[in-house]
Amino acid sequence: MTSPDESFDPLREQERAADRRTLIRWRVYAGLAMAGTLAATIGLYALPDPRPFAIDLAHAAAKAGFVGAVADWFAVNALFRHPFGRWTRIGGLLPRQKQRLAGGMGRFVARQFFTPDSIRRAVEGVDVGAAVGRFLSDPEAARRTAIALAPFVAKLLEALADGRAREVLRRLLPRLVSGPEAGPVVARLLRAFLDGAHHQDVFSEALARLKATLAANEEKLKAAIEARVAEQGGAMVRWVAGAWIARKVLATLNAELARIEPGDSDLRAAFDAWISHEIERLEKEPERAAELGAALGRALSHPAVALWAEDAVLRLAQLARFDAEREDGRIVTALAGLLGNLGRSLAESEASRAGLNRLIEESIAAIAPAAQSRIEAFVAEKVRSWSDEDLIERIELKVGRELQLIRLNGTLVGAAVGALLYGALSLIFGRVPV
Repeated sequence: MTSPDESFDPLREQERAADRRTLIRWRVYAGLAMAGTLAATIGLYALPDPRPFAIDLAHAAAKAGFVGAVADWFAVNALFRHPFGRWTRIGGLLPRQKQRLAGGMGRFVARQFFTPDSIRRAVEGVDVGAAVGRFLSDPEAARRTAIALAPFVAKLLEALADGRAREVLRRLLPRLVSGPEAGPVVARLLRAFLDGAHHQDVFSEALARLKATLAANEEKLKAAIEARVAEQGGAMVRWVAGAWIARKVLATLNAELARIEPGDSDLRAAFDAWISHEIERLEKEPERAAELGAALGRALSHPAVALWAEDAVLRLAQLARFDAEREDGRIVTALAGLLGNLGRSLAESEASRAGLNRLIEESIAAIAPAAQSRIEAFVAEKVRSWSDEDLIERIELKVGRELQLIRLNGTLVGAAVGALLYGALSLIFGRVPV
């Protein structure tokens, strides 16, 4: 019988058919044993007295065996059905206790098989890092993955702008990049960023924001410079040269910013050289990753940096929403490069693979408590949804052979005990009636 909420599965039906045949076979064996003891009990009365001792011993064994067979037949059937009719309310233990059984099964499955330790043991031998490395090392696979992930970039950026997600990132990001095995991975990601010249886009954006800020606050900056001149040189110096010094400082600053703006400027080249040097340090000095993590933690904790990061992330999310739809867009290209470098790093570095495997193990183990309650509720609700007939069939088909063996063994053990008891009584008191 298949429950209404399950689709037809030929393989499952074949397994159930095999279980039914096994159950019927062992039920026949147990029934024949009970019928045999009953036949012997009745038939041996037909033999006239005096009877040989062996016949009386067999008669006593048959009687005790039949009693044991009937008792075990009742016990086994009372689990599932009402042997003497439903009106007697004797039996049907499992259907009547279905609610308790459902809760117990849910707790058993969740608490025995979905504990953090059991999940960790189950996944610790699986080298996910190697599999991911092999997959992402293929450029075409990395590009397909990038195309699939690109639509989620905008949503991810919008989520990061949310206060709670930003707080999680602030706590998590320094930890991710500060491990000793994280240095080579971060270095490869930064090198991909550098090779694609994406850092220059960031540099240009920061430069444009700085120039816009200076232009919007020029009068405030002039007043601040004049106040500083007065503080250092007195009111006379401020009156004579304060305004001139302020204009000179701002003009020089704007000139330097204009000199930086071209793509081939010396400062941009120096910026490239500095990033390359830092990438090499990350590759060769494990402690540099820890310093980077600490610096990120301090920076992200500053209110001004957090406000700037939120604004920058929102702007990036707006750009990403349009760019992600293009398979040749910047997001897909950047993601493909990052994923390819990540795959090569995992393929070449055992430490990187071990770090990823450990992260996956700990992540899965961390969600185990929440998963336990969900699994417990799911299993319990599933069992409660079964009809009484379906519940009986499912359990009986799985443990029916063992239950029929109990019936068969009860018959044999009863016969053996009956024979031993009759022999002992005859030894003590002489021939006793059967």
